[in-house]
This record gives sequence, structure tokens and C-alpha cells, in this order.
Amino acid sequence: MDLYKLFEQQVTEYHKTDSVDAALVNPYPANSYEALLWEKSWVDTVQWHLEDLVRPDDVDPIYALQLKRRIDRSNQHRTNLVERIDDHYMATFGKVTPLPDAKLNTETPAWAIDRLSILALKIYHFTIEANRGDEAHRAKCQAKLDTLLVQRADLTEAIDSLLDDLAAGRRRMKLYRQMKMYNDPSLNPSLYKK
Repeated sequence: MDLYKLFEQQVTEYHKTDSVDAALVNPYPANSYEALLWEKSWVDTVQWHLEDLVRPDDVDPIYALQLKRRIDRSNQHRTNLVERIDDHYMATFGKVTPLPDAKLNTETPAWAIDRLSILALKIYHFTIEANRGDEAHRAKCQAKLDTLLVQRADLTEAIDSLLDDLAAGRRRMKLYRQMKMYNDPSLNPSLYKK
């Protein structure tokens, strides 16, 4: 499966409405791996645009607070989706016996895939910027876009290599959950002291 192509398609689909309140329409069968990736990319895209809404200096403070809370919920949802993607890979590679010299990767497949999803957003928006504004703006943005395209190729190759190594037992996989505290009323003092 071409992960980047799926993310690119979702980002394009989001921008047909370009609304943080649009309903998620997932073209893949429910509970499929592809549906999970599509939802993950959708959450990233919506969150990207929620964060843009809170940036202007003249944003209403009440509205900004509402956005901040929505972004916090989105971050938690995003983390939960990444962990579900890792569950998929643990089920896929969990029965592979690692070779005696198998190395542990610094990140799980899902967190690398998370970076690829965000990269699809950056490339989408820098493509727009590389075609907008004056010549100096376009040149500056094109240089950044060129770097992002190299990063996409490198990251895609690294993810493919990681998955191949996990399948062959050359790398081993461990899951460490993110242990987010900021949204948990039983763990965050600002929430449980009320």
C-alpha cells in the first residue's frame, strides 16, 4: 500500500470543503487498516486547520479557548489512532521471531507514519505557497517544498525498510504508550483539583 498516496488523497478530499466542521467521509470499509489511516490523516488535517484558526492576534479569547480545548481533544484522538496503527503492526509482526542481533528501532512504525501524514499536509500547503505571491515568496517556498519532497522520499524509504526489517526479524518492535496526562481528569492536577 502506498501510505503517502492515501494521505495525499485525504488531504485533497478535506480541502474540497476546507471546513474543520465537515463530517469525516471515509471511502474505505469500516474497521479496515486503510480506514484507520484515512481517519488518522483526517484528524491531522482538521487539527492543522484548527491551529490556524487560533493563530491570529485578534481572535476572540473565548473562541480561542474553545479551539484550544478542541485541539487538546484532537491531540488525544490522534494519539489513540497512532496507537491503534501500532496495534495493527504488533499483530502483524508480533509472531516474528527476532534474529539474535535484531535492533530496536527508536520509534514505532505508527509514529513514523504519523510524520508522513503531517508531511503530506506540509507538501500540500507549500505547493500552494510556491505558486502564490511575488517571485521572492514563490522561490523561498519552492526551496522549502523541494526539501519536503526529498524528506518524503527519505521517510517513505525508511518506513518501507523498517517494515521489511520487522517482517524479516532484523528489527524488533516494542510498544510504549504515550501516557498522555493533559486530558485525563484522574492524572492532571488542573482537572482533578476542582
